[in-house]
Amino acid sequence: MKWFERSLKESENGTSEIRLLEPPVLYEQTQKIIRKIEDFYQSDFIAYWGSNSSSMSTSDVIVLNEILKKKKQNGQLFLFVKSPGGSGKVALRMIHLLRSFYKRIVVLAPVECASAATMLALGADVIKMGPLSYLTAIDTSVTHDLSPVDADDDLVSVSQNELDRVLKLWNVERREKEQNPYKDLYKYIHPLVFGAVDRASSLSIKLTNEILGYHMEDEEKINSISNHLNAEYPAHGYPITAREAAALGLNIETLEEEIHEHLIELNNLYSEMAQRAYTDYDEYRYHDNQIMAILESEDRQIFYQRNKDMIWRKEDKQWISANDQSSWIKVEKDQKRPFYIR
Repeated sequence: MKWFERSLKESENGTSEIRLLEPPVLYEQTQKIIRKIEDFYQSDFIAYWGSNSSSMSTSDVIVLNEILKKKKQNGQLFLFVKSPGGSGKVALRMIHLLRSFYKRIVVLAPVECASAATMLALGADVIKMGPLSYLTAIDTSVTHDLSPVDADDDLVSVSQNELDRVLKLWNVERREKEQNPYKDLYKYIHPLVFGAVDRASSLSIKLTNEILGYHMEDEEKINSISNHLNAEYPAHGYPITAREAAALGLNIETLEEEIHEHLIELNNLYSEMAQRAYTDYDEYRYHDNQIMAILESEDRQIFYQRNKDMIWRKEDKQWISANDQSSWIKVEKDQKRPFYIR
């Protein structure tokens, strides 16, 4: 059965039951590409890949450490990063861990390297980028328990940039007698949300400065890069190409054409592994088996796979999970087993 096909199998009592869809594990194909890249650079290589629905989390650090166990402390690492982002604190911890193994780190960013993944890239001595590459702004948004809610009653995120722009517009358009914008703003955004956003913005700048400090000594340059990435872009997802990244003061190099092709092929294989693997039970229930994140080096691949039922609760108008057995899976040659993190 192909991974994307839905099939029914007959049980012993003659009733039909649904066979859960399983995404492919393309270990042999990805390992061939990784060996080619390591042969090209004559250095260690690690892939850190996240799907568009993933988020950098604390468990990623533990998995990275497991990947590094087989590595000898070496002078140089080439790190392939593709991720939509997540926790900036995780980016700092990953850089700290990698720096305990390698004196020089080169990030290979052939495609999306966004938000907290940009923070991770900032910890490298060199960032190699190609025609599809982009970094993004790293300003922080907060989804607070007291945040405003949208039409579906979901909490919405609030960023420092958004608040600054609202205050700026108020100052431009306010009437002469109006002196304080907060009286009106507090009707829509709780005061504690303002405080949480300000705190998160300060944290983002602190994290960025600390990460850059692993390979930069010029404090003025560190502050300039950090402040620009945190405050100077009109959108969090603004694509920063190689040209603009170099203008900011980052050490940008052009990705070699051969390596670019290998990394695009590797990205395509990971994308195939991470395609949606949903099995519908009925219109209100389905099973999710999607692979979300992959870390891989020579002879070892570890990926995070969802394994849970999703149920639509009518009274709350939201999906809830059940029977959740999601976990990291470690693949080594002919072995495939769970890698538990709690």
